[in-house]
Amino acid sequence: MNKYLLSTLALAFTLTTGSAVAQGKMKSKSDDEKTKTKDGEMTTKTKVADDGKTKVKGKSEDGAKIKATTKPREGKDMKDMTMTTGNGVMVGGSMMTPDKDIVDNAVTSADHTTLVAAVKAAGLVETLKGAGPFTVFAPTNAAFDKLPAGTVNTLVMPENKQKLTTILTYHVVPGRLLAADLKDGQTLTTVEGEALTVHRNGNMVMIHDAKGGMANVAIADVVSKNGVTHVIDTVLMPTK
Repeated sequence: MNKYLLSTLALAFTLTTGSAVAQGKMKSKSDDEKTKTKDGEMTTKTKVADDGKTKVKGKSEDGAKIKATTKPREGKDMKDMTMTTGNGVMVGGSMMTPDKDIVDNAVTSADHTTLVAAVKAAGLVETLKGAGPFTVFAPTNAAFDKLPAGTVNTLVMPENKQKLTTILTYHVVPGRLLAADLKDGQTLTTVEGEALTVHRNGNMVMIHDAKGGMANVAIADVVSKNGVTHVIDTVLMPTK
């Protein structure tokens, strides 16, 4: 299993940077669209389509297999590319896997350090590590950066714990709602008590908050053992 995870992470790094880095006894051969790479006991085959969609298959000598598909998001840098596999979703440079809870997955994401710090300051770690299930709309660091200067530093102060808790629980909905479950015009009642409204345009999912703000779902269906997380690009704000 460790070989499987290490090979998957190495593969994700290669796809993200767009270049193959030779390490140890790694051997590879490629043409314009296909690449075959052998790294130790793992052999992977990569095929890139004209639209940038990449399919990867891998097999180790002991029979372990991986299968992955990536597709660059339109209008986004390659660093925002998502990778899904049978064992998880790549978020913030780390593989989010369904055997971990929401918090244990989130703490490994380089894109969610602000959110994790806020969850700890609000005392919500144990709640989000509970049985759930929960659906969490998780703002990235860049999303928090959109707030007025000093907002985050103010919110994490002990005297503002209640306000911070109100904002964070406004991003949590009871139950496990995958992207396919989110319908255009659907109203979601949050743990905080106020509602969020779903808007869909094809496969694009947007979440509207109580103050008229809107967040785009950048990475959907990050499944954990106690729920699912959808990465969003804007902090949602309740009226309270």
